[in-house]
Amino acid sequence: MSMPDLRSRSGAIALDDLDRKIIDDLQQDGRRPYTTIASNLGVSEAAVRKRVNRLTRKGALQIVGAVDFLALGFLRADIGIRVRGPSISRVAERLAEIPEVSYIELVLGSFDISATINGRDNEHLLSVRDDLRSIPGVEEVEAWTVLKVVKDIYHLAPGGQA
Repeated sequence: MSMPDLRSRSGAIALDDLDRKIIDDLQQDGRRPYTTIASNLGVSEAAVRKRVNRLTRKGALQIVGAVDFLALGFLRADIGIRVRGPSISRVAERLAEIPEVSYIELVLGSFDISATINGRDNEHLLSVRDDLRSIPGVEEVEAWTVLKVVKDIYHLAPGGQA
């Protein structure tokens, strides 16, 4: 069975049906043995291993233990950051250095950067927010505390759509 090129014309990583099925199995249980996945899908263990290794190497797949900060008693805040000048990437790099920042994305809209911070308590979150405001180029920081996460998934939708 030949493996398809992972990059489409747009540069996005293209998945075939077997890739999607392997990813689906791993999303149900990231510790599921390749032998079990192979048996479920009617392919060899070597085929599953090669596919997973290729998807991981290309950055299309990560197998990690996800932490639920809220379940561990941490507080979570989502923040929007407006940046003045052309320093959005530099601000994002500085944000990435802050241990309490767990997620950063560059966005379009009323904010330039969206991020998530986790803290022990309100005072900790306020301290981190103040640290964010002191980064050169940060014009405004708007934060909102997450009270409850209703949906947080990483699964591909049916048909492999994100």
